[in-house]
Amino acid sequence: MQGYTFEIITGPMSCGKTEELLRRVRRCIIAKKKVKVISPEVDTRAQGDYIESRNGLWLDAIKVKHAIQIMSVVKPEDEVVAIDELQFFDSNIVKVITKLMEEGKKVIGSGLELDFKAEPFGCMPELMCIATKVDKLHAVCMKCGCDHATRTQRLIDGKPADKNSPLIMIGGDETYEARCIQCYELPDIQHEKQKRGLKLLQFERIH
Repeated sequence: MQGYTFEIITGPMSCGKTEELLRRVRRCIIAKKKVKVISPEVDTRAQGDYIESRNGLWLDAIKVKHAIQIMSVVKPEDEVVAIDELQFFDSNIVKVITKLMEEGKKVIGSGLELDFKAEPFGCMPELMCIATKVDKLHAVCMKCGCDHATRTQRLIDGKPADKNSPLIMIGGDETYEARCIQCYELPDIQHEKQKRGLKLLQFERIH
């Protein structure tokens, strides 16, 4: 297997990123390559040292808190390094992956390219730039049913989350769903309250 490569799998929630990552890793294992699988500690959906896709596939993984820890986890004999949920890592992830490539490793990563506000997520833009291969997956829109959902809709009590809610909120299907651009919603509740307050103040001044 040729090293010096970095494949990145991206797209919205529920598009099959982790499933595809696991598929590629299993092929490497079949080819008898030494593989190291890594996941960020902040992702607590899997209650153990493993990563799991929505369809139940899983593999043992080493969880790390900071990107730089990856360098101490990966051994010289490791030929393939798979990293899940890239968007959660700090800015050092770019240097780490670059270094792994320079060492001749094949790196396979997956992560959300956009956050719930439809803005570039963490270091994903830089990672997509240095990648030797980028695969952008689509999901099925959970509102209209079309097959080109590219947005991650955050839900709180079943309703679209306000744009001012925290950037990172770990959750599953009850918290996030895939949406197409037409069905994606991002309300600004705080701004609407300010507008209503201003209108009320103006009304009181007139009367």
